Amino acid sequence: MKQRPTAFNVWATLIGIAVTSAYASAGMPGKGPVKVFILAGQSNMEGQGVVDLDHEKYYNGGKGTLQHVMKHSPHAAMYKHLKDAAGTWTVRRDVWVWYKTHRAGLKKGPLGIGYTGYPGKHHIGPELQFGHIVGDHLDNQVLLIKTAWGGKSLYKDFRSPSSSGPTGPYYTQMIAEVREALGNLKRHFPTYDGRGYELAGFVWMQGWNDMCTAAAIPEYAQNLVNLITDLRKEFKTPNLPVVVGELGNGGPNARGRMAEFRKAQTAGAARPELGKKVAFVKTARFARPREQSPNVGHGHHWFGNAESYFLIGNALGESMKTLLRPSPGAT
Repeated sequence: MKQRPTAFNVWATLIGIAVTSAYASAGMPGKGPVKVFILAGQSNMEGQGVVDLDHEKYYNGGKGTLQHVMKHSPHAAMYKHLKDAAGTWTVRRDVWVWYKTHRAGLKKGPLGIGYTGYPGKHHIGPELQFGHIVGDHLDNQVLLIKTAWGGKSLYKDFRSPSSSGPTGPYYTQMIAEVREALGNLKRHFPTYDGRGYELAGFVWMQGWNDMCTAAAIPEYAQNLVNLITDLRKEFKTPNLPVVVGELGNGGPNARGRMAEFRKAQTAGAARPELGKKVAFVKTARFARPREQSPNVGHGHHWFGNAESYFLIGNALGESMKTLLRPSPGAT
């Protein structure tokens, strides 16, 4: 595994990640088997973090964009790996991304800016920094398969076969798209060396629609257990590492349905039948005020604040990295 500096302060840790990532992005693709991570959910997994749009009326003059954060954050060094010496957005070829979007068609290639549901390269999602974290951690080639659609619930759209009622169409589509990507690796990624792949992890970032549906909250924990169990069964990976991201919109002081829903998320991820390879990541601390963000009316999308999406991806990646380590005493 790639070695990274040890640090006690969280910001120092992030800066260490940035330095290592900048070095790794210049390297050749890692060796196979390809380590595959599924990144699934709804619009916040699609990616709503604004990169460089700065219209005074529609994007609040660029406050909270990735460009703005990189220039004005007191911890700007943690973003250093995202641009090269010439000021161009970096890509890293040892991490691939595959994402079939609704608006912009299939997006595939080396990790960089723009793997979201929007055309062009003006947005990011959690995949950006998540990819840097797991890319730094693993010597293998990494593939991130994104399967995310806005406005979708686990109660209905992603409902898995073990939950009562009809299987959700987006659960079925998620499985189909993962198989589509894995069945055509050489066509999608010409540098693929033919050494096969290993499904290494699943990241789930979802919840807004279930929070807004009164009947969905009481059964969310069980539906989440069923989703993870069915996915592991589908791909014959009974110990597949799973990271669940909190619905942290609105910050730490959640009330009403938001607080109730977060409890359901936490309870589902902690269920003992899922084993020790499931982690719940609290994200509410990454929320930023609307006044410091580009999309002041989009609280459901973290106000489009790129720092929020960057830090969420970082936290999800760090949690996945911990799950990828072998248990003490394991061979």
